[in-house]
Amino acid sequence: MSVYLPKVQDSCVDVCCGIFIMGDVYTELSHDTQRPLHIYRGLACNALMADSWSDRSPLHDAAYQGRLLHLRTLINQGFHVDILTLDSVSPLHEACLGGHYACAKFLLEKGANVDMMSTDGATPLFNSCSSGSVACVELVLQYSSSIHTTCQLASAIHEASKKDHKDCLQLLLLNGAHIDMELPLLGTPLYSACTAQAASCVELLLHSGADVGLGCEQDTPLHAAVRGGGSAIVDLLLDFGADGSCRNAEGKTPLDLALPNSLQLLIFPICAGPCSLSQLCRLCIRRSLGRNRLHRASSLFLPHSITAFILYQ
Repeated sequence: MSVYLPKVQDSCVDVCCGIFIMGDVYTELSHDTQRPLHIYRGLACNALMADSWSDRSPLHDAAYQGRLLHLRTLINQGFHVDILTLDSVSPLHEACLGGHYACAKFLLEKGANVDMMSTDGATPLFNSCSSGSVACVELVLQYSSSIHTTCQLASAIHEASKKDHKDCLQLLLLNGAHIDMELPLLGTPLYSACTAQAASCVELLLHSGADVGLGCEQDTPLHAAVRGGGSAIVDLLLDFGADGSCRNAEGKTPLDLALPNSLQLLIFPICAGPCSLSQLCRLCIRRSLGRNRLHRASSLFLPHSITAFILYQ
């Protein structure tokens, strides 16, 4: 049986008792431990330890640290571009999480799987949004066949919203991400942003037409904003038509969740009453235009002041 051994001198390779085998996958026992190399989804992984850090290859470390030259050397020596950890984390995942555009581009050019999903639902696009790297997000979108995910645990638009990475969120929306996608534990992107008090992303989502009433089941974005203590976000949600009297699964209104002596208690009495006629007109026009046509409001034959009012400018 012939075995190919990468000529890598890293100390982390020297201490490994298993052997990473490239190309056709074989299994060779270590003389010290008599433990076989772990093969996961057809790719070689270090099975000596079972956590996501100890089974990382030198390729993972080089990608995460942005060491492009080292990455090239390892690939040329035979490391598989999609070598996985036990949690299905690939080097491309790590490059995107570190926000290293050059490393991510090199891996993709070498055929890395752009849609690879880890066991916790993270994709390279998700990790790019997590790091806040607009360059990586744009790069991954060029290679990916779909911006949408089937995972119920994580999504790129929720991660960008939660981390308040406005530019990443804007790029996702321009590429057709579902602005009101609701996940069982995360709710909608707007709900995630309100929970994390990510003010700039809350504003972007609302201006882009997110439904102000959709949150996580009966808990609305307004509930989440009040719970987080952010008066500015609460004021913004109310201005976009949030219902201050709605009740969640516990039967509580957003006002019920406000902290004693908080600024929110001053905002709600002002905004809890009926909306003004101008506000009702603005909300009605925006609903009539629809989310996908809001950006065309500026092309309507209306005075600039009216257009600015409709678009909250």
